[in-house]
Amino acid sequence: MTATPDRATAQPTTTHLPQDFAAELRGALDGQARFDPGTRALYSTDASNYRRVPVGVVYPRHADDVAATVALAREHGVPITGRGAGTSIAGNACGSGLVLDFARHMNRISEIDPQARTATVEPGVVLDTLQAAAKPHGLAFGPDPSTHSRCTLGGMIGNNSCGTHSVAWGKTVDNVRSLDVLLSDGTRLQVGPTAPAELDALCARGDRVGRLYQQLRNLRDETGELVRGSFPDLTRRVSGYNLDQLLPENGFHLARALVGTEGSCATVLGATVDLAETPAVRTMIVLGFDDSYAAADQVTRLRGLGALAIEGLSAELVDVVRARNPESPALRLLPGGRSWLLVEVGGAEPGEAEAAAEKVRSAMGSRAESVVHTDPARMGALWKIREEGSGYSTRMSDGSERWSGWEDAAVPPEHLGSYLREFDQLLERHGRKGVTYGHYGDGCIHVRIDFDLLTGGGAQNYREFMEAAADLVVSHGGSVSGEHGDGQARSELLARMYPAEVISAFERFKFAFDPDDLLNPGQIVRPRPLDSDLRLLVAPPNIPTRTTLALHADDGDLAPASRRCVGMGKCLNTTGGVMCPSYRATKEEKHSTRGRAHLLFEMLNGSLIKGGWRSEEVHDALDLCLSCKGCKTDCPVGVDMATYKAEFLHQHYRGRVRPAAHYSMGFLPLWLALGQYAPGAANRVLSGPIASLIKRIGGIAAERDMPALAGRTLRSWWRQREHRPAGGDRVVLFPDTFTNHFDPHIGRDAVLALEKLGSSVEIPRSQVCCGLTWASTGQLDIARRVVRRTARLLRPQVRSGLPVVGLEPSCTAFLRNDALELAPEDPDVRALAEATETFAEHVEPTRSRWERSGDGKALVQQHCHQYSELGFDADRSALAATGTDAQVLDAGCCGLAGNFGFERGHYDVSMACAEQALLPAVRQAEPGTEVVADGFSCRLQIRQATETEPVHLATLVRRALD
Repeated sequence: MTATPDRATAQPTTTHLPQDFAAELRGALDGQARFDPGTRALYSTDASNYRRVPVGVVYPRHADDVAATVALAREHGVPITGRGAGTSIAGNACGSGLVLDFARHMNRISEIDPQARTATVEPGVVLDTLQAAAKPHGLAFGPDPSTHSRCTLGGMIGNNSCGTHSVAWGKTVDNVRSLDVLLSDGTRLQVGPTAPAELDALCARGDRVGRLYQQLRNLRDETGELVRGSFPDLTRRVSGYNLDQLLPENGFHLARALVGTEGSCATVLGATVDLAETPAVRTMIVLGFDDSYAAADQVTRLRGLGALAIEGLSAELVDVVRARNPESPALRLLPGGRSWLLVEVGGAEPGEAEAAAEKVRSAMGSRAESVVHTDPARMGALWKIREEGSGYSTRMSDGSERWSGWEDAAVPPEHLGSYLREFDQLLERHGRKGVTYGHYGDGCIHVRIDFDLLTGGGAQNYREFMEAAADLVVSHGGSVSGEHGDGQARSELLARMYPAEVISAFERFKFAFDPDDLLNPGQIVRPRPLDSDLRLLVAPPNIPTRTTLALHADDGDLAPASRRCVGMGKCLNTTGGVMCPSYRATKEEKHSTRGRAHLLFEMLNGSLIKGGWRSEEVHDALDLCLSCKGCKTDCPVGVDMATYKAEFLHQHYRGRVRPAAHYSMGFLPLWLALGQYAPGAANRVLSGPIASLIKRIGGIAAERDMPALAGRTLRSWWRQREHRPAGGDRVVLFPDTFTNHFDPHIGRDAVLALEKLGSSVEIPRSQVCCGLTWASTGQLDIARRVVRRTARLLRPQVRSGLPVVGLEPSCTAFLRNDALELAPEDPDVRALAEATETFAEHVEPTRSRWERSGDGKALVQQHCHQYSELGFDADRSALAATGTDAQVLDAGCCGLAGNFGFERGHYDVSMACAEQALLPAVRQAEPGTEVVADGFSCRLQIRQATETEPVHLATLVRRALD
């Protein structure tokens, strides 16, 4: 046992800035330096359990900015922490001094050299960006952590990242050729392997570089045998410093010695890394076992078969996926069992890959059920479960919260089965539960555990468990970190893994580079206590957290809702899915789902973000939230920022005058109801000379054209219609505000289609509304009254068992889900939610009566709320039945998003969102291609930005029936 560090002597949680430091730093930079509370709150944590508030954040544009920052920080004694995507699970990317965010600007690829198979990059380059640049050459950077869509090369070098394919291509340390680094005293040098003669020459120099190499050579000579004898012999040793890279047999490779130092020794300005040749074809074998132990016991049998990846999934992890997304295609792709190994093999052509898969299958024989997948989409669905495991396993199907900390220990693969058995026994002794999964092929296990991090007693139990777990791993010849570095979570445990002489050697290594302990202090050497700075404990809520909305997933409490975000940063993706459109447009952390969740967390605490619900920092961050709800589905832990925004606006403006747009756009159904009596006059006014004045008064963007009201509403057409077929199944068509007043032709097409299918269509005699526009502007009391009134009006039809068919996805989703947040106890609202279905869901079962072949082509823009809450399978099937060859765009949000794109100050972001993928796809479509967009906002954005007139699915079905 080792002594617990004295908390009284640990480094302070915050650092105080010298007077005029901020102004002096800003004057020295081309980039930005920010010291406001909102920015500091955003960077006070990473993906770990820890919170340390920085004094400021620097966004360097180039190496000179980094040098200027380091020089001033050294002069004033301000520590520095480098940061990439902020996805560190160990707490090594949050510090109390200055945080350097390299991802914003220092993200250029300097060179791809296909002949040398190398890439030279700046530290902020995102891994997927490098992979895309290398792919045309048949190359890739081998390490590929699950955060590949946002993690940076600098962060990977700092943490010695590994990833899914480490059994084939190793860790980051195995793939670094040279580094361009800056020392804390301002010395800049290129480091890499050092031949003996070169090392002698460097040591003979009398300058800072010479002294550095001399100190490191002495360290190597004095501790070489100790390192050889005490470092665990396993591929996933990531803990501690890589002193083994200084050994002669490893070429005194100073670049690789610096990999995994977590920014505590030098600041990386650039890197040249090796690229690996990748197989043209890949195949996945999924092996099913009775339990995780049986799966682990077979890993050594698989390791000699040329696998590219051997990854483990537990039954608990799959159960979470099943609970959150029962329609996930991956669930149908697993063979029988309660634990699974995903084994990937490759080849130059399909036959070679399939032969490799059969080799694996034969080796397993009857030891496991197996299935082989060659379809990239199916393999992608399975990899998604594995990649998003750290998010899925944070919130279990029973609602319990689980945390990182003991996140990625590794043991030799031949010990994996026995380690897992003893680890589960350890969990049981401590009264804890955990979900294990991970890199079985390298003996590295990820786990999220239901630690109590809210109380002092829980923190003590956390410490006791971590110490016992470290002893267990060491007893199996393992490493307390097998992937994400040590950080605050595990640095203190290194003394349980290494003898005291090695710990002293680590300190000598650190101080050879950084004698003033300026760079990321408290990591690896002289560690901060693992149970201090726990963010849930040091920043508890200090204002009431109960919400007006039900927040069913979090029992009506914003505190656990704000804790949902564990910082893994999937919202930092810039392509694919929907989340998070405003971040994609601005690249500002505060406009990501993660950033907003962290600000809400800090708002509830109040020590940094003042004003509670009146906080301007939170208001500014939520202002550019499009309420697209993409995060509700794309975020693995189901953060629902649109709902949190509605609650915040409700609380923020309670008893206060609201922005003009809340009255103009929030009350839109009321204004349109008035305009229906003279639509021509209304259109002339809204497009005439005083239109700009009306927009200014209404808080509407001057750049936006006001959509024209239809000459006759859908309800008016319905009332005056003479011939209505009788008989057939009765169905209620919901005349939402947008269809009714702007696009009634869609409603008419829906009526005709439903009647041709034999239905007796009914449209409510009185005006109905779901309340969406009031809810999205935070006017929750009005929204509740509106939706309850609608539910009462439809009560007779709903109680008679009639389905209520929606045409506008946002309104349909609101009736089905959001209405239950507003009025969870209202039986009429609950019944209406259960009765509501989309047009596609209603007509798709009848497709055999109207299915036809055709050669029509279409681009399809999914409405965000449909994507996140309603599903699209019925729509795909219905589109195919109309004879349409539909390409469903993975284009993200259209950018208009209801009232968002119309509000003053939002136009540029709105258009930037649309220009990312949607509008270019529409403009590049072949002539004659239909653009299908069921959402009114999507159609309007397309109409106003292109020459294209979009269509609704109801129109295509009506045409097919004709």
